[in-house]
Amino acid sequence: MDWVFARLRVPAMQENETLIGFEPVTRRRAGGWWETEHSGTAVWPERTQESDGQSTADEPVTEANSNFESTQAVKKGRAVRELWIVGKGHSLSYMGLFLFTAVLYFRPYELSPALAGFSSIAFWIAAATLMVFVPSQLILEGNFTALPREVKLVLLLAIVAFLSIPLAIDSSEAWATFSDAFAKAIAMFIVMINVVRTERRLKGLLGLALLVGCVLSIGALRDFHNGVLTIEGYRVEGSIGGMFANPNDMALYLVTVTPIAVALLFCARGLLKKLLFFCCTLLLIGGNMVTYSRGGFLGLLAVVFVLAWKIGRQNRFLISIVLLVGGAAFVVLAPGGYGRRLLSIFFPNLDAVGSSTARKELLMRSLLVAARHPFFGIGMGNFHIVGIKEHVSHNAYTQVASELGVLALIFYVLFMVNPIKRLMAIEKATFEHVKGESTSYFLAVGLQASLIGYMVSSFFVSVAYLWYVYYLVGFAVALRRIYQSRQPQGLQVEGTGTKKVAVVTV
Repeated sequence: MDWVFARLRVPAMQENETLIGFEPVTRRRAGGWWETEHSGTAVWPERTQESDGQSTADEPVTEANSNFESTQAVKKGRAVRELWIVGKGHSLSYMGLFLFTAVLYFRPYELSPALAGFSSIAFWIAAATLMVFVPSQLILEGNFTALPREVKLVLLLAIVAFLSIPLAIDSSEAWATFSDAFAKAIAMFIVMINVVRTERRLKGLLGLALLVGCVLSIGALRDFHNGVLTIEGYRVEGSIGGMFANPNDMALYLVTVTPIAVALLFCARGLLKKLLFFCCTLLLIGGNMVTYSRGGFLGLLAVVFVLAWKIGRQNRFLISIVLLVGGAAFVVLAPGGYGRRLLSIFFPNLDAVGSSTARKELLMRSLLVAARHPFFGIGMGNFHIVGIKEHVSHNAYTQVASELGVLALIFYVLFMVNPIKRLMAIEKATFEHVKGESTSYFLAVGLQASLIGYMVSSFFVSVAYLWYVYYLVGFAVALRRIYQSRQPQGLQVEGTGTKKVAVVTV
């Protein structure tokens, strides 16, 4: 494409004038601004006035300069306000979100009988957070929420789910499922993407998620060592109840936080911090192994592949050696019967309790139900009514398809795929500047691996309405908005001698 010198609302250049700045131009924007191909900047010279009030050229100064300076002042004011909103706004809402997440994960009312009366504390914290967030958001940004594509998709999913309630086999159960974890997950997801606008806030939530994973892993390894195998006679139960009680659900969670630990390991500065995150990574992998979860293993395999391919792209030989050593250590340290459990994926007769065969039968039944009810499904949380022996589908995708319909499944999948694509764009933009953008680069890679690990592991558990994916996508959107806020915006003016070059970054 041809290179063009762009000027805005300025009379033709005189013979004694020189063009101070120029950029390659690809297209013209509304209002006369020009946009560059690679940096999005428009550059043009401004006339300067001499002491007698006349311009250096023979013709008088037009009103373009005064319009430009007023526009500049407005844009600077907006930029200052935006920086304040990003850095200081929603402080109380973030505190509420952080406290709610801590209660949701750790469930302190289950740790002691004395706290049993506080079982609804998560609900009241969420309600208080929303009461603070809504007016704050309206005052600070003039809307109820930012509307990235992920918000639109999750709202569409919620609309389909709500419309399916009257058509459900058991409407009361569908409403209970909708109003319990699902609606709360969507509400807090919206809060998250609006209030987590700084790296410090994002790392705070990531650190909390990592802490939960480490606590779960320590409890799982301790119970396995002590022989406390309450699931099927050889599997451990999650030390934290609720959504972590089932070993498959716990393994899925450990899969999703493992790449976060790896990302923070590469972001960390100082040997002690790196050693801490390295130990966390090993702990999470160990906790995953003693769950004996086949879905957890496949998800971990996907995570390792993504991290190795993306982080190790500059040194394939070194990463190959690391993978070989790590794989050998994994095989040596695997608990007894772990290999047999994994082989039952391909040879169901190796499964001592026959769960592999049962899962396949449930998969076929859920696909059949989805084909018979393609529009609104049979209702949220209703699959066990038509399932085999009151079992759920044990597959997040067929769970959505059979209970909410094919359209809801499309929204659900796009909700996960879209942030991965956007994270890949950040990864690509920061790859050549890893030293300067190390946090953005490694977190973008780590969250991609987390989402892909979830997509693989959730093929074996019914978790589509639970918190896991909504927090992961929330982290991804928050990282994207933080990265975008660091890019040049607004209006800047640089002086060069007696003439000025105005640079508009769009």
